[in-house]
Amino acid sequence: MLATLTALAQADGEFARPAVDWHALAPDLVVVGTLCVVLVADLFLPDDRKGLLPSLAGLGLLGALVPVLTLAIDGADRTMFGGGYAVDNFALVLKALFLVAGYVVVLLSTNYIAEGDYAEGEYYFLLLSSILGMTVIASARDLVSIFVALELLSIPAYLLAGWRKTDPKGNEAGAKYYLMGVFATAVLLYGMSLLYGVAGSTLLADIGAALAEGESVPIITLAVVFCVAGFAFKVSAVPFHTWAPDTYEGAPTPITAFLSVSSKAAGFVALVELVLIAFPGRSDVVEPLLWALAALSMTVGNVVALRQTNVVRMLAYSGISQAGFMLAPLAVVGDIGDSALRTIVTYLLIYAAMNLGAFTVVMAVARRTGSAEVSSFAGLFEYAPTLAVLMTIFLFALAGIPPLAGWLAKFVAFQAVIDAGTTSAYVLAVVMAVNSVISLAYYANVAREMWMNPAPDGDRTPIRVPVSLSAALAITGVLTLAFGVTRWATSLGDLAEFVATVHR
Repeated sequence: MLATLTALAQADGEFARPAVDWHALAPDLVVVGTLCVVLVADLFLPDDRKGLLPSLAGLGLLGALVPVLTLAIDGADRTMFGGGYAVDNFALVLKALFLVAGYVVVLLSTNYIAEGDYAEGEYYFLLLSSILGMTVIASARDLVSIFVALELLSIPAYLLAGWRKTDPKGNEAGAKYYLMGVFATAVLLYGMSLLYGVAGSTLLADIGAALAEGESVPIITLAVVFCVAGFAFKVSAVPFHTWAPDTYEGAPTPITAFLSVSSKAAGFVALVELVLIAFPGRSDVVEPLLWALAALSMTVGNVVALRQTNVVRMLAYSGISQAGFMLAPLAVVGDIGDSALRTIVTYLLIYAAMNLGAFTVVMAVARRTGSAEVSSFAGLFEYAPTLAVLMTIFLFALAGIPPLAGWLAKFVAFQAVIDAGTTSAYVLAVVMAVNSVISLAYYANVAREMWMNPAPDGDRTPIRVPVSLSAALAITGVLTLAFGVTRWATSLGDLAEFVATVHR
């Protein structure tokens, strides 16, 4: 996969298909068309028909999956614009991730936005614009296209984070996310400008060749550090994480879920492209930096999460810790190569399913209790057993308990780091193991509230879950179980075959 990614990035107009391959661009174009349809529909639909907007947005995102599937069936790798835009298996998997995650967020938003008396047209337009930036960044192999896509996904996200304009926490969420995001963007752009100055090109492959051949000068180190720091903000890695807890708590819950999954995944995609294509010859700078970010993110995220009494803030710090696990393979990428790419993509897919599912349950419970405090989950099994079971599945999946999907994500991350076979890799693996144990404490605390403690005031009124939330729970629940159970069954089969071989 890594070889294909690099080869596509190196392709130029002489070997590429025609300048514009409409089939390759179809997923992005369908999202653009959906944007236009939602915008026009919002202008002409009467107020009592605005409820059609989430349906239009959701259908558009599902429609964009059709060309993703046809491109995957076709199997041909495509590159355009002198190698600056590529459509390969890596890009297609991530486009599918962004589109499905976006569809789930639309499901989460349907009742939340309508019942909150928010402007639905603007909301879905901004949400789709951000998703468009994510689908573009999956194919970007050029500094300019990466930066434009990054801003296309970030600017609408800044507005969505502060959507609750009458809520002080909502204002704080939007302001903090925007101000820190602008600062991170400035740092990133300065690093990119230094890379262009060194390489004389914006293509990632050209930059990689220039950095590998050039001397180890301070300006190259500075460029690498600035670029990694800029993307570390997007993935909420320590010490660039301070925006996440307050933004997650103050933003609308569907947007919190969106930022925790899709925005984080987009940041990882861009970071992976830079590290694997532009920085392979600078592992002496990249790996120690990412090692420190991974270890700090896992440790700080988990330790602070232990003290949280609000489930949303707990999931925010949990996301910071999970970012550390995803950074770990990149910290030893020079020794494992293609394995790091597969590991991170696998982790992103699984993390999206289980984290979106957890936020869906939080929304369903908050509709009844009006709170996201851990104590508000007390006795959930007594009056909403299905939600309690699903939340337990998502929490233990995040903790990495087999046979749920999270164990597969952490297993492949452990395996990739240990396969590096270096002292620093073994130390990082120990850090990962210790933090996996720590994380179970705060996930289990929420489960204890749901299963062991009585409902407050003895109120056992059932929770009525809207159809849209039920659909989101079905999608995320099935994926969380399928990813883990399938691999667990395969592993047990391999173990049984091994045992039989030994006995023979």
